[in-house]
Amino acid sequence: MADLIESLLVQYSLVTAFAVVGITVWISYVLSARLTRGRIHGSAIAIFLGLVFAYLAGEFAPGPDGGFLHGEKGVADIPALAGIGMLGGAMLRDLAIVATAMGVRMEELRNTGLCGLISLLAGVLVSFAIGAAVAFAFGYRDAVSMTTIGGGAATYIVGPVTGAALGASSEVMALSVAAGLVKSILVMIATPFVAKSIGLDNPRSALVFGGLLGTTSGVAGGLAATDPKLVPYGAMTATFYTGIGCLLGPSVIFFIIRQFA
Repeated sequence: MADLIESLLVQYSLVTAFAVVGITVWISYVLSARLTRGRIHGSAIAIFLGLVFAYLAGEFAPGPDGGFLHGEKGVADIPALAGIGMLGGAMLRDLAIVATAMGVRMEELRNTGLCGLISLLAGVLVSFAIGAAVAFAFGYRDAVSMTTIGGGAATYIVGPVTGAALGASSEVMALSVAAGLVKSILVMIATPFVAKSIGLDNPRSALVFGGLLGTTSGVAGGLAATDPKLVPYGAMTATFYTGIGCLLGPSVIFFIIRQFA
């Protein structure tokens, strides 16, 4: 029976991947609601679990000779979960990004005025600069690695998109995702505590807040814990932030960093 189940999982690996990801997301949202009362968004927990599973699978997945695989594709190194390599690949990732951007209207962004535009550009550029500086301090001195990790400091989507466009190593791309995940969790946790002191209590300030920080899940989770009515405003500019980061990261920002690297 075990062999039959395994053969079915391998044969329909993409369906298996959807099921595994769905169960992981469901568990993550349950943990978010019961352990953190929604302060840490379920998507952040799901990403963290995915990184943990990838590490464990890469190090300890059983190989055909009875030893460990020590692979490079995370859970996709396990035959039954090979479909996750396609599900998490560049094609579906970029499709999700484009689909998100298609749901936003430029008229809504223009309504925020000059403050919204400045917050977007400042948020993206400052995040890249801080991430690149940290990468340089820890020994990643080439422009590709610095830009990729800088993209991760922007969001955990911008990092791997930038890294894939520039040909960054899997190690650097993983670091960029980890940097974006840490930022997302910090924004979720800190937002309710600082909201009053920074005047985060109206749609306009929420729009600027989302433009400055950009991590959509972090902003949405933090605003949900502060005032759920502000979530759509912050999430809207945060979505634009991701799009601008993906556009500028592998192009303008990379060329700027290359001049100093």
